[in-house]
Amino acid sequence: MVPAPDFAIVSEGLTKRFGQQTAVNSIDLAVPSGSVFGFLGPNGSGKTTSIRMLLGLVQPTSGTVRVLGERMPDRLQTVLPRVGALVEGPAFYPYLSGIDNLRRYDSADRYASSRSRSVRIDSALERVGLSNAAHKKVHAYSLGMKQRLGIANALLRPRELLVLDEPTNGLDPQGTREVRSLVGVLASEGITVFVSSHLLSEVAQMCTHAAVMSAGNIVAQGTLAELRGVDTARVRVLTPDADSAIETLRHLGLVADRSHSDGTATWVLAPVRDQTAEPEIIAAALQAAGVRIRAFSVEEPSLEERFVALTGEGFDVVQ
Repeated sequence: MVPAPDFAIVSEGLTKRFGQQTAVNSIDLAVPSGSVFGFLGPNGSGKTTSIRMLLGLVQPTSGTVRVLGERMPDRLQTVLPRVGALVEGPAFYPYLSGIDNLRRYDSADRYASSRSRSVRIDSALERVGLSNAAHKKVHAYSLGMKQRLGIANALLRPRELLVLDEPTNGLDPQGTREVRSLVGVLASEGITVFVSSHLLSEVAQMCTHAAVMSAGNIVAQGTLAELRGVDTARVRVLTPDADSAIETLRHLGLVADRSHSDGTATWVLAPVRDQTAEPEIIAAALQAAGVRIRAFSVEEPSLEERFVALTGEGFDVVQ
């Protein structure tokens, strides 16, 4: 067996222009194999165009793409059978059942064996939890069921990479939970899952890694911990002894300053850029210096704060 590459997707300088408009501007993606990778950005930031280039559906203006270790689109015929994709929502015949829709799609796949069709379709439906609804007409499916049927279609053959474009878009909370749970199961089986979304909460709950798109550019990527900026946590102390608190924190190597007053007390803030000042040590030092503490916390910046700082605009946090 050929060993899996360290990265399921790698792009270098990937660019797409439509006339004078640059939709995707020289992006460098690195999606680790086995990860659940969130491709996060507001609507219109270039996510879907990027995905189309990754899958060989759109020719890049410039730059290179490798998917599962193979150059795209040169190796399109070799790569695509190993990739399942759900881009811009599933399209099904509404008056056919779920199982009949999958039969039509599978029969159109020239790489699929007709002899194992029934077994593969039954297996795909079971994996997405639709076995009991297999013979129900698709027009009677909820949005969440349709999304799961789309994922079942992408899983009719063994896949190493699954690409999902806005998989929870328009779903109610129950449908969102169903898709999120399914992504977790697939990831546990070793499938790399690439999830494009404008929903910050979904990326935070589903993904191990992410890249942030803004106006056609990648402005950050890495693990979720790296994107949160864990090295920029901050100490917050509410005290009537602000001067003493600032001096004590400075002795610990923390550059502290006043934030705002709360009447009889003042909030003092200090960024924590390493692990040398543990919360217990900070609190003990303040108490030893006679600083009266009315409130104390060490906070990490939220993903929302980090992404707004990166892009200058907000993301949808809930549906």
